[in-house]
Amino acid sequence: MSCLVMKFGGASVSNAKNIIKISDIIIEKSKQYKKLVVVVSAMGKTTNKLLKLAQSINENPPKREQDMLISVGERITMSLLSMALQKKGRKSISFTGSQGGIITTSDHLDGKIIDVKPNRVLKALNDNNIVIVAGFQGVSREKEITTLGRGGSDTTAVALAVALQAKLVEFYKDVDGIYEKDPKKNKNSFFYEKLTHEKALKILEKNEHKILHPRCLKLASNNNISLNILNFKNRKNKKFTNIEKVSFKKVSKNVYEIN
Repeated sequence: MSCLVMKFGGASVSNAKNIIKISDIIIEKSKQYKKLVVVVSAMGKTTNKLLKLAQSINENPPKREQDMLISVGERITMSLLSMALQKKGRKSISFTGSQGGIITTSDHLDGKIIDVKPNRVLKALNDNNIVIVAGFQGVSREKEITTLGRGGSDTTAVALAVALQAKLVEFYKDVDGIYEKDPKKNKNSFFYEKLTHEKALKILEKNEHKILHPRCLKLASNNNISLNILNFKNRKNKKFTNIEKVSFKKVSKNVYEIN
């Protein structure tokens, strides 16, 4: 299957204008790839706002109910993006994390991915849909909605790539890629065009500007998944960071966060 997984973060989907803009990026990519899966974050600061709202009701809200609440953020994004694509004449369908087959541990607010069963995603792809999946969330074996904590949406994208046997995940951020230091604070910061997973992990663990979470990188490394980090604001800009293995190791089965 010629499949690409694309991941759009909170800044890239922060408002309706941006969502319409990234729908054009997705349509352009669909000319290169027969199968497209798009993972989305919540719009802008939605998750933080929902957590604050919860604390205004209960200063110590139950974790299960917090998961039920904050999982709404990504669902808003996925449905709006699907609407944007359909308006432009593209066949599209959105799935929550649980509908997309993301199986997690039962730890509320800090779930770890233990398996991916992308049955509905595969069927939708075979029906020529662009598939949009809510990041940052899944379902436990006890059928409880869970969220994945920090780095959860990026990790969702890599986990889906593993399950779908995609070779590449593209992350669309509000910067061109990985810099030695935060480029918003250090304009002359050194830019990395090409990195190994191991080198990228070392840089990000030292860097306060964690453009990708280490858990996402580790999952990609364990499954030989290549990563590109691009700027959603400038589609014509050819500057981006590529992360891949120097030599690919044989992986006999899909490896997730906990096996």
